Amino acid sequence: MCLTNKWSVFKVEIKDLKPNTGNVDLVLEVVDKEEPRTFEKFGKSGSVCNLKVKDATGEVKMTLWNEDIESVNAGDKIHLENGWCSEFRDELQISSGKFGKVEVLGKTEAKEEAKPEVAAEPTETPKEESVEAPVEPVAELKPASELPPTPESNDDVVEETIEEEKVE
Repeated sequence: MCLTNKWSVFKVEIKDLKPNTGNVDLVLEVVDKEEPRTFEKFGKSGSVCNLKVKDATGEVKMTLWNEDIESVNAGDKIHLENGWCSEFRDELQISSGKFGKVEVLGKTEAKEEAKPEVAAEPTETPKEESVEAPVEPVAELKPASELPPTPESNDDVVEETIEEEKVE
């Protein structure tokens, strides 16, 4: 854990996080970004989004609010300055809180998928030969009453049910 005396900001690692602490200063990699959600509270609407972030010592959930959501993507390297660590459902979470900020240190470039090289088309197209597959005759279907009974057959139960329905 690195402590600096400038304005009481502590540079920490994920393993050092404790719930209900402020002045959290972390450099993180965004592992995953969930879909943003909108909400309304006290007559105002906003957006919230959860991230999974990591450093060399572990992973933790991070919450982004409003305008920070669009600036951060999976794969980015970010700096949480003067953040807040809380606990929700026995899980540590970090956010910028009221006084912190999130800075993107490095953006992930969109990776282009490698396109396979296409060979030039031959000048002469080979002729396709038609080969007919032999046709197998289809067995004739028999009604269930003509089939031999099987050990696991429940035909008796079906017949009893039909008889009961007729009686009622």
